[in-house]
Amino acid sequence: MKTINILLIGFSVMLLTSCKQETKPKVIYEATKDKGKTTKRDTAQIEIADLPIQMQGTNYMIHPVGDLSVLDGKAKYADRVSFTISNTSEFEITGYLRNLKFQKIGSDTITALTDKPVLIQTATYLKTVSDKTKQQIMVYTMADVDTNKDGKLDTSDIKTLYISEISGKRLMKLSPDLQDLIDWNVIESKNRLYFRTIEDANKNGQFDKTDILYYHFVDLSNKDWKVLDYKPI
Repeated sequence: MKTINILLIGFSVMLLTSCKQETKPKVIYEATKDKGKTTKRDTAQIEIADLPIQMQGTNYMIHPVGDLSVLDGKAKYADRVSFTISNTSEFEITGYLRNLKFQKIGSDTITALTDKPVLIQTATYLKTVSDKTKQQIMVYTMADVDTNKDGKLDTSDIKTLYISEISGKRLMKLSPDLQDLIDWNVIESKNRLYFRTIEDANKNGQFDKTDILYYHFVDLSNKDWKVLDYKPI
């Protein structure tokens, strides 16, 4: 019976721990104060870059930049270190990247997408729309503010949507501050980028069914990339 009681207590502790982890606020408003403050990069991390990528039909190479990963375990050192920081498909780069750097073909100059701490999760070249509008456009999802105030930028922070030219220039934030990006897509026939965000209306630090959804689009054929709202419901 004593053993059963111990097991029950242990199980209860695990459930409580799990509940606490699940209800961890994504935003802490007392410290955030409107836009919040970006966290400083961990200088103990070792920054490395993957080999450059060139999107088809562009004149720029893109260098993904991130942190060297050291895996847990008792394997040999060479087996515990991952030197790969990104994955690539035909028109997209994914990973947990600290920056992207751009280099024009024929030039030795390499410029960074941003000089601020960010965590870039996806970088997508809009090939079809770029060909039609004669504007070569990149779209990014990233965390740019430590909204939960745990001292680091990671996937527990609010996700945001950005856009830039293929050179990395004219980097613009599309999603409103303190609204979490849900998803985005492109309607090529209209040259429009559509996306949804959610606002923590009750300010409980979580995003759930009691909060407010917003619907936005950008006309990519216009160079100003102005964000407009629409109401499908």
